[in-house]
Amino acid sequence: MQNYKVTISYDGHAFKGFQTQPQKNIRTVQDELAKVISKMAKKEIKIVGASRTDAGVHALGQVINFVFPYNLSEKAIFMGMNSLLPLDILVKKVEKVPLDFNARRSSHRKRYLYRLSLSKFVDPFKRFYTGHYFWSLDLERIRKALPDLLGEHDFASFAASGNQSKTTIRTIFKADLKFFPEKNEILFIFEGNAFLYNQIRIMVGVLLEIGNKTRPVHDICRLIEAKDRQQARFTAPASGLYLDEVNYESVD
Repeated sequence: MQNYKVTISYDGHAFKGFQTQPQKNIRTVQDELAKVISKMAKKEIKIVGASRTDAGVHALGQVINFVFPYNLSEKAIFMGMNSLLPLDILVKKVEKVPLDFNARRSSHRKRYLYRLSLSKFVDPFKRFYTGHYFWSLDLERIRKALPDLLGEHDFASFAASGNQSKTTIRTIFKADLKFFPEKNEILFIFEGNAFLYNQIRIMVGVLLEIGNKTRPVHDICRLIEAKDRQQARFTAPASGLYLDEVNYESVD
């Protein structure tokens, strides 16, 4: 038996999220991976994912692991998976890891990107891969607000109603924004120890309202204290969200 850590990317717009769903005929990333690995092993194999991305959310660096009944080379797993997987999933790296490694429980921090188009009308070639915001934004107001997210806080106001986590306390290490005028896009970058259900999309929604001057610059501080999801309101579309990297090194 050998435990494999596999880094993958996927185009999420045709999936109903990463995690297997109880309903039949629902296409998920986890199911597609399990079908391929189980075919290679000639027996059912369980797939563990680092993050349960939602429907329409993409990944540049999702991490999974599975225990395989044979000790094959990393190249054999890499070639076998990529030859069998659908074109919207790609294996980027395969590593042999100890049996106690778990892609979800062993992670120390995750980085997500949120890509946002500021064009007045939706570009048909971006509609599945960016969020869209048509109203004017003051980016300096957003930059002033971003540090309010940093550190350990109770993010209950930023958790969707389907959140099943035991605690809503999370730590955010990085919150940044980059503007690309040639594309008329902005990119949000968030890195934390973990994130709640829809947390990043809700944070982006609040930041956009701050940029649009419908919220005070430091309203995030009030929302953290309020612990009330209803006060956060807007959730940014799933299409702009990307799981960029899962890190397994300890944080000093």
